[in-house]
Amino acid sequence: MKKEDFNAIVDLALSEDTGQGDVTSEALIPPKLQGKASVLVKGEGVLAGGEVAGAVFLKVDSSLKVERLIKDGTPIKPGDIVATISGNVLSILKAERVALNFLQRLSGIASETARYVAEAQGYKGKIVDTRKTTPGLRALEKYAVRMGGGENHRLHLGDAVLIKDNHLAAMRSMGLTLADIVTKARQNAPKGMVIEVEVTTAQEAAEAAGAGADKILLDNMSPDEMRCIVSSLPDGVLTEASGGITLENVREVAMTGVDIISTGALTHSPKALDISIEIEPQTLQLL
Repeated sequence: MKKEDFNAIVDLALSEDTGQGDVTSEALIPPKLQGKASVLVKGEGVLAGGEVAGAVFLKVDSSLKVERLIKDGTPIKPGDIVATISGNVLSILKAERVALNFLQRLSGIASETARYVAEAQGYKGKIVDTRKTTPGLRALEKYAVRMGGGENHRLHLGDAVLIKDNHLAAMRSMGLTLADIVTKARQNAPKGMVIEVEVTTAQEAAEAAGAGADKILLDNMSPDEMRCIVSSLPDGVLTEASGGITLENVREVAMTGVDIISTGALTHSPKALDISIEIEPQTLQLL
């Protein structure tokens, strides 16, 4: 992950949490107290966000020593220590919450993604995310999806043409057919850009494919409907299942033979992984 993807985000997060200081720690902790803290895992999942969390500590105090013991993308379990931080205790406490917010959130996304990937194992459908991300955190959250074994859909609106229901409604109100809309997109989009079309029926899927769409998004369809469309489309036209994908039904969706399975659940509603930062009392010393 590139540091430019998260430096500004780290600065903003620290500003909102520590911009007025840490009055509790400053009132209680001697300024020269030194020690060591461990980043302790309390839940089972997949680690993500270690580099970002480390950057938080170093932004607060560049003299801190951050040692990462487990790499992002690694399965973790209760009792694992993923990193240690050594140095000024005031600095460690000041950075603690922001570092954990990143680490818990991103590890939660990676862990949820890994569960989806495991459910779809054995079938060709790739688990991918959507643009349903926390504003400002998209690069980090999509990174976490990759750490969980998933893949990324569009990072932003400039990545590919995805003709969705509202685009279709607007164009149809002007008298265009679905084939006309696909042709218009092909003519006006940057050369070589992937054209994907959202459809809700087998007839629309056939029309979009016939007009030259590269990918067909099967929106909120039953597994039987998806299976029928997948088997009927020409070779080379990719299919994506989307809408209503859950951990409970993702395997059934994968069995239909779709190429891509996209779900916003990976990023908009995963449970944060339980991770804490614990000061090791035996390491404390007043210099």
